[in-house]
Amino acid sequence: MLSYQHAYHAGGPADLHKHAVLAELLALLTRKPRPITVIESHAGRGLYDLSAPEAAKTGEAAAGVLRHPPRPSPFAEALAATRVRHGESAYPGSPLVARHLLRAQDRLILCEAHPAEHAALKRALRGRAEIHRRDGHEGLRALTPPKPRRGLVLIDPSYERKDEYAATAETALATLARWPEAVVAVWYPVLAALRHEGLIACLARARLPGFHDARVHFPTAAPGHGMTGSGMACLNLPHGGEAALTRALAAVGAAVCPVSGPVSGPPARKPL
Repeated sequence: MLSYQHAYHAGGPADLHKHAVLAELLALLTRKPRPITVIESHAGRGLYDLSAPEAAKTGEAAAGVLRHPPRPSPFAEALAATRVRHGESAYPGSPLVARHLLRAQDRLILCEAHPAEHAALKRALRGRAEIHRRDGHEGLRALTPPKPRRGLVLIDPSYERKDEYAATAETALATLARWPEAVVAVWYPVLAALRHEGLIACLARARLPGFHDARVHFPTAAPGHGMTGSGMACLNLPHGGEAALTRALAAVGAAVCPVSGPVSGPPARKPL
């Protein structure tokens, strides 16, 4: 299915959570001079206009970044840089967040299947990433393991199909099996149907080192209506990874509330 348009949800609480976590993990991974590879499975258009009709229709940006701008942090730096370049109503998708935090020696690979979103993504990045028009699940099979071998994978599909929760868990585990040096971060929505619980259970059963499920609730969400929270399930977190997740929550402040008792696995691996 190619009907999903992220412009309606850009800048909402779920985006703040996802992008703050991504930024903190990239800040951690780029502390050492060795290059890294970052791959995103469902990249979207990369750059959004929060003054556009799509953002106004849902009000998610109004409940997110417009009400709760991020505190000083790597994500706040990426947001500020995007607005300097594209205007005060601009909001960076995860490709632009990553591009801002990566260095010249690092590699950014993006997959996006939707033809209009793919075209917009190419305009937003303008040669600063390797961009593929292909399904993200298939793309990760074909593109991993990459070089450099240190790196991160962000898997964040739309979950329009009920079976995509199971497919995402399978993709995450298979990607890590092929690319054991990678940190794998899986974003998911928390909905009344609770389909995310099967996804997390599947990942937890693997008993992989460095597994941590960072889940949040949206204070403005009406119980049982739409998305009430979101999660970032991380596999193979390095030493310092859980502290990075804590910093991400501090960066977005009152936009989200952490859910107590996250699912964790064996201890994180040694520093990268």
